[in-house]
Amino acid sequence: MKIIIVNYRYFISGGPERYLFNIKDLLERNGHTVIPFSIKSQHNQPTEYEKFFLSPIGKGKEVYFNEYNKRDIRTVGKAFSRMFYSFEAKKKLDALIKETKPDLIYVLHYQNKLSVSIFDAAVRNKVPVIHRISDFGQICANGLFYRFNKKDICERCLHGSKVNAIVNKCVFNSYIYSAVKVASLQLQKTLRLTKKVNAFVVPSKFTITKLHAYGFPAGKTFHIPTFFNFRSARNDLSISYEPFALYIGRVEEEKGIMTLIKAFESSPYNLKIIGASSSGFDKVLKDYLADKDHNIEFLGLMSFEEIQSYLSRCSFTVMPAEWYDNFPNSILESFAFKKCVIASDTGSLKEIVSNNETGLLFPIRDVTLLKTRINELFSDQAKCIDLGEKAYRRLNTEFSEDSHYSKLLTLFESVVSKKNK
Repeated sequence: MKIIIVNYRYFISGGPERYLFNIKDLLERNGHTVIPFSIKSQHNQPTEYEKFFLSPIGKGKEVYFNEYNKRDIRTVGKAFSRMFYSFEAKKKLDALIKETKPDLIYVLHYQNKLSVSIFDAAVRNKVPVIHRISDFGQICANGLFYRFNKKDICERCLHGSKVNAIVNKCVFNSYIYSAVKVASLQLQKTLRLTKKVNAFVVPSKFTITKLHAYGFPAGKTFHIPTFFNFRSARNDLSISYEPFALYIGRVEEEKGIMTLIKAFESSPYNLKIIGASSSGFDKVLKDYLADKDHNIEFLGLMSFEEIQSYLSRCSFTVMPAEWYDNFPNSILESFAFKKCVIASDTGSLKEIVSNNETGLLFPIRDVTLLKTRINELFSDQAKCIDLGEKAYRRLNTEFSEDSHYSKLLTLFESVVSKKNK
């Protein structure tokens, strides 16, 4: 099968892109041809199809929105147009389709960078589309179901008007940015996106419930959990359980890092934090710790190859999310190194982390119980090892590469066969 895979980045900046390259590798190992469609960037992996990629929004070196030059009119204009409808994206994808004649288009992330115009290119060329949804970007203006001004989970745009997003300045704490994003989501709804997509792949059952509540057709949504690519794991590492806990991910407010830090401060336990902030929240955390006793280290952004040396040695990892985190790759990566996870009992996390089986759960923002969970594991290494072994076994059954490929290929073949009838 020949498949165009669409994602707004063709380099690894986090978990979503790790899935991109993992699924590309998995499909190619099984004899499929995978053709990338993305945006030109200085960070991109090399590909012969780059000539079909869109021009960068800025200079091609930026990763996050805050890195763009907001004083450059051309950059600002292109950024806003990509949120709505990009004729360049439609034209470039149309050309790629005509050149490669794919059986299917598999869309990952496109919002804010490629625009909904890519779906019109697919429809024009009568190529079926499967869209993988791993966030709430179709429903919520900031994609998080989280209000930064109130520091709480919010579903007002799911059950009511998206004017709520403007009132609460949900995007970059700005009325203007929030209004623009709301308008772009309204355009997607007007253009009937769900009619143009043949099927939606969703890693989390929890996310599916929210999509259905918003009106996504149940017959088009398919639960296919993501997987860990063991080919990406280093073979020079041995598993040990050293006396430190590990957090891996974005260092942002909604990820619950402040709750995590409060649970570790003034304790003898060591916490290592791997990740970066695009909002400056890491400075807020460091300022908070400035005059306090602690054993907390900020290690910054790392490649997965570097991260593995810490995963192989930590006692356990922590995922204290205070939003509806969508099936984070870092949990599966913990399982791959036989490490259990302490997680907040919100969103999809309790689908992956089973209490007292593959880890421990605690109520969202509950510093006291999180401290108890941390102490429970640090004081009982045998329990750490036992939970980690069970997590590893679960990874190799429910979240295995073979299971993911089998379910995904079945869906691919079903969609393609219907198109050919």
